[in-house]
Amino acid sequence: MDLKNISDTKIGVVGAGSFGIVMANLLAENSHVLLYARRPEVADKLRNEGQVGERRIHERVSVTSDLAEVAGACEVIFPVVPSEHFRSMIRDLAPFLLPSHRLIHGTKGLDVHLAEGETIHTVKKLNREQVRTMSEVIREETCVMRVGCVAGPNLAGEIAEGQPAAAVVASRFEEVIREGQAALRSSRFRVHSNYNLFTVELAGVLKNIMAIASGILSGLNYGENTRALLITRGLAEMIHIGKKLGADVQAFMGLAGIGDLVATCYSRRSRNFTVGYRLAQGESLDQILASMDEVAEGVKTVAIIRALIEEQRISAPITLSLYKTLFEGMDISKGMRLLMEYPFSEDVEFM
Repeated sequence: MDLKNISDTKIGVVGAGSFGIVMANLLAENSHVLLYARRPEVADKLRNEGQVGERRIHERVSVTSDLAEVAGACEVIFPVVPSEHFRSMIRDLAPFLLPSHRLIHGTKGLDVHLAEGETIHTVKKLNREQVRTMSEVIREETCVMRVGCVAGPNLAGEIAEGQPAAAVVASRFEEVIREGQAALRSSRFRVHSNYNLFTVELAGVLKNIMAIASGILSGLNYGENTRALLITRGLAEMIHIGKKLGADVQAFMGLAGIGDLVATCYSRRSRNFTVGYRLAQGESLDQILASMDEVAEGVKTVAIIRALIEEQRISAPITLSLYKTLFEGMDISKGMRLLMEYPFSEDVEFM
């Protein structure tokens, strides 16, 4: 793709949820966009009315429910679907992809291979070979090698309102980063680069755990000192887990790490924060999830990371306490006591 003529190209977005539409609208400021909606009735509503609910689409966004059309028309595609559906979507898309395609995903979740009869909530241990990031799923299921992700403090509601924001495009390929930056950058949306794709993906995944914990604190009426403790220790735990899994510390200090962590730990617009808040208000996890329009990735992530830390023998007290609260019925206030009483040693032990 000639970056000077990006306005003449068509870019694909797969997924018409809130962030998928926000992504399509951002891209439409620079290019024509083809947005894929899996359900034909959603595609029809977007085409006929220009919106679903309060989610409006830019005039330069066209809508389809045909993956072959997306792959045929677009060299650069942004998949933005929940992790639980990501592999099946990529498998459906794969027959239409060529090695020349570039895929830059925006999904902050993990894919898990489970043994027959296991569920993500009951599995005791997981090794690294059973867990995949979304970029690894793309490489496993398609012929595409030039893969990247977009991550950072990108609350969909704020971006949709036109508020200034920033993101990082990560990839091992310079071409993918440059194309992602050119496609997304605008006067209100800055786009930075990072070459450590795995670390950026993992940082975006792990911060969802801390967002649920932060929501619990808010729901229990704890103050900002307590939240500062959670965010600080949460970042340390994210980095500790990341290092054990082969990630680099540096990316955790950027937009995909501490930037996204702060945004989601303070915002009631965050789905993961909302889960924690409502738990603290006395609702059950099943009630909360059944009433949510879109996926809170952090719930699944807590279970995955808990199984990984058991296998890897990683110390992660926040994740473990949250797992016991979400899936084993531990009282929320007891989880807070465990956090406060845990014998942390050095203030900044991960540097």
